[in-house]
Amino acid sequence: MQPDFAGLSDAARTYIAQHLHDDPAKLALQARRHPSLPVPELVRQIQARQKARTKLPAWADDTKLIFPAALSVEQASSDRTAAFKASLVSGARLADLTGGFGVDASHFARQVADVHYVERNASLATVVEYNLRQLQIGNVHVHAADAVSFLRNTELAFDWLYLDPARRDTAARKIYRLQDCEPDVVKLLPLLLHKSERVLLKTSPMLDIELAVQELGHVRRLWVVAVDNECKEVLYELGQEAAIDPERLTVNLRRDGTQQEFRLNRAREARAIPRYAEPQQYLYEPNSAILKAGGFRSIGTAFELLKLHQHSHLYTSDTLRSEFPGRIFRIRAVEKYDGVALKAHLGPEARAHVTTRNFPDSVADFRYRTGIREGGDLYLFATTNLEGRLMVLVCEKL
Repeated sequence: MQPDFAGLSDAARTYIAQHLHDDPAKLALQARRHPSLPVPELVRQIQARQKARTKLPAWADDTKLIFPAALSVEQASSDRTAAFKASLVSGARLADLTGGFGVDASHFARQVADVHYVERNASLATVVEYNLRQLQIGNVHVHAADAVSFLRNTELAFDWLYLDPARRDTAARKIYRLQDCEPDVVKLLPLLLHKSERVLLKTSPMLDIELAVQELGHVRRLWVVAVDNECKEVLYELGQEAAIDPERLTVNLRRDGTQQEFRLNRAREARAIPRYAEPQQYLYEPNSAILKAGGFRSIGTAFELLKLHQHSHLYTSDTLRSEFPGRIFRIRAVEKYDGVALKAHLGPEARAHVTTRNFPDSVADFRYRTGIREGGDLYLFATTNLEGRLMVLVCEKL
């Protein structure tokens, strides 16, 4: 059913609040108990909120808001990534040309005086317009239009344009190449840069950064963004004049509200000369944003670390580098790839967290061969030493 944009009834809101953590399947079977309520639609609202709880906790608990179809919620930014994007922009006017669920627009509105939300799905735009009123965000103008027609028909100029092109094909399969996404940013670039000197583009972390920089041709700088060490998106600032070697800022947004940052570019990465050593007292694993940005050499030299192997991207030191942007471990033992030897460190339940780097077996194969199950307090890093022999580092996390 189409939601009532005058607002859900008090009874509907009460139902959502009371059943927000219940099993939607059971609620659907109990619909006859509430003949005066549109239970199927309210159950869908509850399902959408449950899916959004991790990335949009405040919205998930707000019964005044209306949630659209599941795909729009799935594709929406999280609060943390939207807040980070908003920290990159400023000025008097911004247009979000691929508005979606409106999460990014709601955060841009805190940084920019005048925000134009553009969404080609008219029903979704109506939902977002309603939700923005409930959130008391008054400086966002909603346009039910596609990005191209909006830009061609508006006489406004913008300090920033933001795009997050749709990355699914007609069969709902995920796609990554710029030319396959909608809209095609490469084809649209002349119009974008005619309307604004600065464009912020979000792409999938699966897209190759070197290829994107080459195809776009107008990249000034870029950000690789991870959340709790899971790489989520890559952001490109585009302008008329491209940087010769765009700066890459890697950011890992952590659960405690802090963030790890590391800067690199191709020139610094090429100049970095790694030093190698056998495992020492501490082990360092760069966060996923650094690895996605290609910081395989400069991260080690920046923190005066020694690399375990050319292809492992694991580092070691005898002196703790507590400011390192990634995971840090104390090495308790170095063992052969042998289940009996490893289990001697793990106790009767034989549990550990396993990571493989530059290692012939997958984590699943490692567990099958050693009989070690997931869990526990210790971490096993299966990798290769300088002489090409397999080894397993038994570690505790700092």
